[in-house]
Order: sequence, then structure tokens, then C-alpha cells
Amino acid sequence: MYLSRRGFVQSSLAAGAALSAPHLLLASKAEKKYRTALIGSGWWGTNILREAIGSGECQVAALCDVDDHQLELALAEVGKLSSDQPKRYKDYRELLDREKPEIVIVATPDHWHPLIMIAAVKSGANVYVEKPIGHTVREGRAMVKAARDNDRVVQVGTHRRVSPHNMSGIKFLKEGQAGKIGMVRAFVHYYGGPGEPVPDSDPPEGLDWDMWCGPAPLVPYNKAMHPKGFRQFLNYANGQLGDWGIHWMDQILWWTEEKYPKRIYSTGARHIRRDNTTAPDTQVAAFEFESFTAEWEHRLYAGNDAEKHNLGCYFYGTGGTFHMGWEDGWTFYPMGRAKQPLHEDPKLNEPDKQNIRELFADFLKCIKTGARPVCDIEIGHRSTNMSLLAMLSLKLGRSIEWDGEKEVIVGDDEANQLLSREYRQPWEYPKA
Repeated sequence: MYLSRRGFVQSSLAAGAALSAPHLLLASKAEKKYRTALIGSGWWGTNILREAIGSGECQVAALCDVDDHQLELALAEVGKLSSDQPKRYKDYRELLDREKPEIVIVATPDHWHPLIMIAAVKSGANVYVEKPIGHTVREGRAMVKAARDNDRVVQVGTHRRVSPHNMSGIKFLKEGQAGKIGMVRAFVHYYGGPGEPVPDSDPPEGLDWDMWCGPAPLVPYNKAMHPKGFRQFLNYANGQLGDWGIHWMDQILWWTEEKYPKRIYSTGARHIRRDNTTAPDTQVAAFEFESFTAEWEHRLYAGNDAEKHNLGCYFYGTGGTFHMGWEDGWTFYPMGRAKQPLHEDPKLNEPDKQNIRELFADFLKCIKTGARPVCDIEIGHRSTNMSLLAMLSLKLGRSIEWDGEKEVIVGDDEANQLLSREYRQPWEYPKA
């Protein structure tokens, strides 16, 4: 092959540049940071943002919250952990339009998740959205469609999918070491009691209460709702099953090959609570799958040491009983009194004993590779649906038959009406 002198010189220069390129490329890669925005800057949103900053791959460009006090707390935390100087917003639409973030963390109350996630992916952002993904079933389908239509990575915050003991426990079950599983019981039994009514009051200074309520009904401000109590008010969340239950419904669906239950029935009431929350303090639900039965139960009172574990899932198999827990790891109780239990301790991060760090790392990896994340929006949608369908059955007072492929309730027009709800104007319910 003939090479001219000019070509030789150009090739030599290129070769010299190539010798020095690796460290430049590595430096460039290390300096690449995703413009990141947090929408919903409360306690849990700040936990997620802390891990985003700790990854070394995120620049905090903006914070958004309808409450100035929450914004100040989050801004102070960013200042402790980085030199970033994020812009402050009260309206997520303005943030998305002006800042064009590459990553958006959605950590608002449940009723806001769908509209913000959909707007974020349409603006070009990849999204980490907290569980449950929404307040009603059809919001979730619209969220999945938006993620796919805009080819964005959407990770749901069901971080137990990456907790080491949950991963090894699911492997243990899938390998059949507990035998054939015929029943799963998920439960949360926490301390609590009647509580006290909290009077309505004027919103604190700096809180836009109308925007906080958003597409949900506008009610008088009550400090029992904000900043942490909203999960027990059914206009904005779905109680204990819609909060804690999502994690354990997700563990059930992670273990099984089935994607959804066929029939659901739930009953419950407010037997003990005398405060102004509206969610049931006592609830049980049954989910009939093709190959097993699952059930849920919770109570918001009578927490005690009379039971071995206060939350998690019991998987009942022909080889023994397996408990998947949280702070107590997992334990397998084999059949036969002479056999000793097997146990694995958890590996959890502080604060609040979680594994957000590992889940956020998976999120970043998938942004780079285009792969689906471990807690993809479709997975989060199905896990959320289990809780939402049980709450729907509770409201109806009867069982429902679920067609999980078409996502409709079979032969029950009244029940299908509850798969969505009217939004308060001017907000528009998302369409799939």
C-alpha cells in the first residue's frame, strides 16, 4: 500500500494523539455528569438524591417542591454533599421547560407521580419514580406507554429487588429449595392505635396547598397530611396496602412466573382509628393465581412481640416455610423438628435501611446501555396493580375477576369505572 509523505505525517500525528487519548477519554468520561432534577424534595426524595450525588455521575441542576421549607432542607443537603447550585422551582412544568434535565427523580405524593413522570419522559429525561407508580390502574398503563413511546429509561423505586438478601432469597425459592409453593402471605403488623383528630388549619407560609392537591380533590390543609401523613388519606394514596404492600406484592411477582392474579377480594375497616385519616386500619386481601394463592393483611395497631416477624412474606412450601423480611433478612424453616432453620442477614444502607444506591446504579447503567432496568416501569405497574385492585375490591365490597392482558375487570362495568378517576380541573387524566 502506497502512503504519501503527507499521509505519513498525518498518520504519525494521529498515532501520537492516540497514545495520549486513553487518559483524555477516561477524564472526559469521568467528567460527564447527567443534569439531574429532584421533584418532590421531602425526606425520601432527599434519600434518593443523596445516592445520585454519591454516584459521582449526577449534577443537581434543579429542585422542585410546592413547599419552600422542604426545598430549603434539600438545598442544604445538596450543599453538604457537593458544590452544585441547583435552581429552585415550585412548578415542575417550568423546571422541565427551562432546565431540560437528563434525569428526573419523582418523589412527590402518589397522586402526582403519573403526570410528572409522563411530562418528564416527553421532555427527554430518564426517570426514577417512587412507588407506587400511581393512584389508579389506568394511570400506570399511560406511564408505561409514555416511557416506551419516548424510548426513555424509567426505574421504579422498589429497591428490595436489589437488596442482597432479597436477591438470594428469591434465588433460593426459584431453585425449589422450599419445595412447591402453594400459598404466600404478605403482611405488615406495626405499632399504632386510635390516634387523635387533627383540626384543619391555614397552610404554613411557603406552601402552595392548591398545587400540592393538584389533580386530586382540593380539601382544607391539615398537618396530618403533609409532609408525611398523606399515605393514610385515600384521595392522595391507598393506605398501608398502597404503600408498604407494593414492596411485598413486588416480591411475590418477582418470585412467580405469573404476571398477575386472576381473582381478587379484599375486606377491611377502621375498627380502631379515631383520627381524621381515611384509609382502613385493618385489611385483608386474597389474590388467586393459576398455581398458588396469595394474601395480604395489615393492622395499624397491636404491634407486639407475640409473632416471630412483624412484616414481610411467608412462602409456604412442601419443603418448609420461607420468610422474606426486611431488617431481619430471610429465614427458612424446614419441615421436620430436627432440622435447623437457615438464615441470611440483610445488607442495608443508612439512613432508613434501604438499597437505593444499588438501584440507582442499575438506573445509570441502563441509561448508558439502553437496557431495561431491574425495576422497569412495566414491572412497577404490575406490582402497583395488585395493591390497587385489592383497594378497588375493598371499595366495591365484592370480589373481581381480572383480565391482566387486557387490563379490564371481567363483566363488571361499575368496577371498571374505578380503574381511573376524574381529575380536578385544569389537570387532565393521562391517556394510554
